[in-house]
Amino acid sequence: MNKLLVKKIKRFIVSNFLSILISIFIYNCVTIAMEKMPYHHLPDGTFRNPEGSPKRDSNFKWSFKIFNQEKKKLDMTVPKEHVVDKGKVLSDLEQFKNENYIAWIGHATFLIKLGNTTIITDPVFSKNAGPLIFGPKRFTPPGLKLNEIPNVDVFLLTHNHYDHQDMMTIRRFPYKNAKVMLPLKLGKYFTRNGYKDVNEMDWYDEIIVNEKLKITFLPAVHWSKRSLTDTNKTLWGNFLIDYDGKKFLFACDTGIGNIYKDLGDKYGPIDLTFINIGAYNFYPIMPYKDKSAYHTNPEEALEIAKDLKSKKVIGMHWGTFVLSLEPIMEPPVRFKENAEKYGFTKEEALIFKIGQITKLNDIID
Repeated sequence: MNKLLVKKIKRFIVSNFLSILISIFIYNCVTIAMEKMPYHHLPDGTFRNPEGSPKRDSNFKWSFKIFNQEKKKLDMTVPKEHVVDKGKVLSDLEQFKNENYIAWIGHATFLIKLGNTTIITDPVFSKNAGPLIFGPKRFTPPGLKLNEIPNVDVFLLTHNHYDHQDMMTIRRFPYKNAKVMLPLKLGKYFTRNGYKDVNEMDWYDEIIVNEKLKITFLPAVHWSKRSLTDTNKTLWGNFLIDYDGKKFLFACDTGIGNIYKDLGDKYGPIDLTFINIGAYNFYPIMPYKDKSAYHTNPEEALEIAKDLKSKKVIGMHWGTFVLSLEPIMEPPVRFKENAEKYGFTKEEALIFKIGQITKLNDIID
């Protein structure tokens, strides 16, 4: 065998040996990184629900045609008692300006005033929940216009769906000095629109706002998506608001899951839980009625509130946008009727009118 051939063979062996060593090193690094990575973080940079959460039914295939056909069968009449008269809303806002209160603007948008701090949740003031002029139109107008809301100190955003992350509202929001708290990878929507105090949070992250107020970001059973290519590329979750010894859990959107018993054990009892009770029926697009993996129906909402060891629970995410096919005014009826089965009195299962402002002392002890 000539010397040149021997040299080539040696180089080949050394080269392949180094490649194997590098491959083993990279594999071990990736394996170690994955072992340290929280369960809800996936290697490709996307996120998933807590371990043991239910999965979406594989038979669920969205059809705009069927949805619009079924939607036409719904009664779209707005009951008078569903909405507070605008004059009273403005009067109550002025009357309670020095009080702690909760105000329902509609859907998942609340004003929560705690001492000198006012919190807004998932603010949506647009006429439709979708890009530009597309998406579901409002069934009812917001209880206050965007230019009528009082000064906001904390802006909470749970996830990026259009009925929660409303870019028109974000762009036009009058209080951009507010402290923004939101899931991982959503900060860019705020920083590019002039917000200065933007805080991306992972599950279980805590932020102390002041000596009386701490906010923790907690898991939810949901998902994220705003386009055809970004499914689950941003996180979602719930907010635990701990104020002066009282605990409020803003749980929207979420499906039912074992995680809530764990959260109840760790953070409960909760004085007041806010939770979605609408957008749960997609039959006949889904093969069964009244069940959605990622939106609780009224009974499941009560079950989660029970798991959280909640003292009271307020139903939201209904009566504002028509996102599903249950009768529009059905959720609060079922919510109240089934409260006692889950350990709540009917009075402890709270339903607000759109625009209702109630002093906190009249809600929790």
